[in-house]
Amino acid sequence: MVNLKNYNVVLKLFVLLLTFSLVVSCAKQNFAVTKIEGKKIAIINNQETKSDAKNNATANNIETFIKPYREHIDNDLSEILAYCPENLEKSNGEWQTNIGNFLADVTLEKTNKIFESREKKSIDICILNHGGIRSMIPKGNVTARTAFEIMPFENTSIVIALKGEQILEMIAYFVSEKKPHPLSGITFTIKKDNTTTSILIQGKPLDVNKTYYVVTSDYLSNGGDNMNFFKKGLEKFDLDYKLRNILIDYFKEVDILKINNDVRITKEN
Repeated sequence: MVNLKNYNVVLKLFVLLLTFSLVVSCAKQNFAVTKIEGKKIAIINNQETKSDAKNNATANNIETFIKPYREHIDNDLSEILAYCPENLEKSNGEWQTNIGNFLADVTLEKTNKIFESREKKSIDICILNHGGIRSMIPKGNVTARTAFEIMPFENTSIVIALKGEQILEMIAYFVSEKKPHPLSGITFTIKKDNTTTSILIQGKPLDVNKTYYVVTSDYLSNGGDNMNFFKKGLEKFDLDYKLRNILIDYFKEVDILKINNDVRITKEN
């Protein structure tokens, strides 16, 4: 016969021991740092070194591939196209500058040939922005790189048809800005009270009822630099002829740059 009494005593002791163990394990325990160890870990291991070597090899292959193209482009940009007889700068005048006159004259001359061929009409005025001139043309040899330095942006030439009233707005803008924005095809006098007189377009007095064709950049044609008078244009013609390419084509056509320092804006004393 099994002795149940002794079995029950053992079972009770086992339950008490298990309960005590759980209580001890759940109780809050305090720890203290007794030792700190450290070791160096290499940032670049063998696998990373192999990866870098592979990347360097790829870079060298790319460099080898593009080198002849880069050299070809550099040779094209460095080819001497013409000669500039004097320094052309944007800071040498209050109302007009020699580089401004040059850029406006060249733009008007080159685009007018295209406009006459396509539209059977003539361009009357060119206006560009003073801030768009990013470099000077030093006295000496001129290259295609010169054109990229002067006009690094991708601006193209746009012709806008403006009524005479908008030409007056353009002149008022010019006077209020007090910046030598490049102008060609137009002359006027600024009076002491900042009004204007003696306005001539292609040598003829301004007619407020006439439509004039003005060549400018696509940026300005959309009202850039607050030239909002262009937004009132009657027609717009995109010549698809970048201003920078206009310069390069002109450089290729001449031996010596033609500089016109005639007075276009007169200020009364």
